[in-house]
Amino acid sequence: MDWELKRELQEQLREEKGYVIYPRGTRTQFALVYPNSYFVGMSNLGMHIIYELLNKRDDTACERFFMPERQQQARYERTNTPLMSMETQTVLGEFPLIGFAVSFEMDYFNILTMLKQGRVKVLAAERGERDPIVIAGGPCATFNPEPLAPFFDAFVIGEGEAILPAFMDTYHKAVREGLTRRELLKHIAGVPGIYVPSLYEPHYDESGNLTSIETLDGAPGRVSRQWVHDLDAFPAHTVIVTDNTEFNFYLIETARGCGRHCRFCMAGYCFRRPRNRSLKVLEQEVRDALPYRKKIGLMGAAISDYPEINALCRDILGEELEMSVASFRADSVTKDLVDSLARSGLRTLTMAPEAGSSRMRAVINKGIEEPHLFHSMDLGLAAGIKNFRLYIMVGLPFERQEDIEGIVDLANRLKDYMEEKGSRGTLTLSVNPFIPKPFTPFQWIPMGQKKDVEKKLQYLQKSLRRRPKIIVNVESPKEAYIQGVLSRGDRRTGAALYRTLGNGGSRAFKRALKEEGLDPAFYLYRDRAHDEIFPWECLDMGFTKDYLYRELERSEQLKPTVPCFDGCLRCGVCKPGEEQES
Repeated sequence: MDWELKRELQEQLREEKGYVIYPRGTRTQFALVYPNSYFVGMSNLGMHIIYELLNKRDDTACERFFMPERQQQARYERTNTPLMSMETQTVLGEFPLIGFAVSFEMDYFNILTMLKQGRVKVLAAERGERDPIVIAGGPCATFNPEPLAPFFDAFVIGEGEAILPAFMDTYHKAVREGLTRRELLKHIAGVPGIYVPSLYEPHYDESGNLTSIETLDGAPGRVSRQWVHDLDAFPAHTVIVTDNTEFNFYLIETARGCGRHCRFCMAGYCFRRPRNRSLKVLEQEVRDALPYRKKIGLMGAAISDYPEINALCRDILGEELEMSVASFRADSVTKDLVDSLARSGLRTLTMAPEAGSSRMRAVINKGIEEPHLFHSMDLGLAAGIKNFRLYIMVGLPFERQEDIEGIVDLANRLKDYMEEKGSRGTLTLSVNPFIPKPFTPFQWIPMGQKKDVEKKLQYLQKSLRRRPKIIVNVESPKEAYIQGVLSRGDRRTGAALYRTLGNGGSRAFKRALKEEGLDPAFYLYRDRAHDEIFPWECLDMGFTKDYLYRELERSEQLKPTVPCFDGCLRCGVCKPGEEQES
């Protein structure tokens, strides 16, 4: 045991405001785990939401865990020190309930390390009556939990506020009744939005294709995603204030979900329908942030889509606070929003056309065209913002070389425009390989061949290298292809994940797949048949598979799909008589 590590946690806790500690033994301990660093995890609003939700109960004490930084990790391993909580420095394995918040596939490798380091049996099948119940929530758990199925007892499918209260009630009732572990898992499988993977058995044919998913012990045939219908009932904001975060903002969520129908975006499909908080609630959250004098970070799928964004900006600046936004759309951005960001010190305005050609933007149904980009640039330049960033993807479905050339052409013309307007700022392209995701129209589509995508990335870098003040930043293709396997992986990829534990982590994943007899190309480069059974087939997001396939057909035909609107019943998420917030 390295007692210095324990002291460092205590010092870090003293720098926070808003944490809660309850006397040990008075409540059920719940370990809330973020499988990345404290610096990253404390910038995740979901962690704050769940922490407050659980600690407001009269029967639960929630404490936080984070992946140690690299140098700390080496000390933990060298001294055989177990992973400890922030609040009371209690070992992870001593908590009866452990919940992971999982947002990114590359964090899967950290999950296994943290379980082992926390003295928790890594494989769910090896846990006995005295071992913790280990669950996971967050985007990755909702979209495709199967690669993580060997390690978790249950998954939260949807939004935690709508699921965890019933889950906790059911758990406590099962404990009071003295149920066995197996009986407890069967009971919580009856909670809407809870998926217990041990109650579902996948079957494969000789070619490795999934042929069926068998339900066991009376488990529901499909688990329906649960979501909050009235966001005002659950204000979402920073709960624990610390300066040691990635952004150092006071976070406030303005809205949830997106109705824009971008065909590549998993969140746009799985967090439907779009919902807004009332301006009254948001203004109160801004007032609650005043004592901390931090910059307000507005969170949402597209902040500029919030119908009262101008009034909210005026309120924030009227309180003499600065602000930032998680994202905005170039086709809905307002002068008030850009001016407010500029007054708050924003130096780079970010736009996300995702593709360089109009044809490619029609494929993905982005809805943003060049006039929107130039208009946003005008607003930024008028507000004194000199630098601009574009988010771009390569390897998109139905992509042609002319679409890649279109990225270069668009970048050059935008830079020309900046110079014509007298700006000496920088235009940065952040370029990512496209990764097909579950529950999107592109779930049937192969990922672009790695060599082809690398060639396209090199073309972009070479074509724009000589232009002063244009920077091309490229995400690692190697990591993108690991994510590509895990995003659409089945339960067998979990066995490969397990092989990487203590044996190289993500660097060993490709080798581990082959050791398990799995071909990465099976997950990456294969065209899926219309009727193929997907690993996530027993999850229900509220819309049909046929609806997604029709969107794939419209994509190839370059047909647009209009955003959500009042009375829209196209996808099935909204039911007759429900009012749609767009």
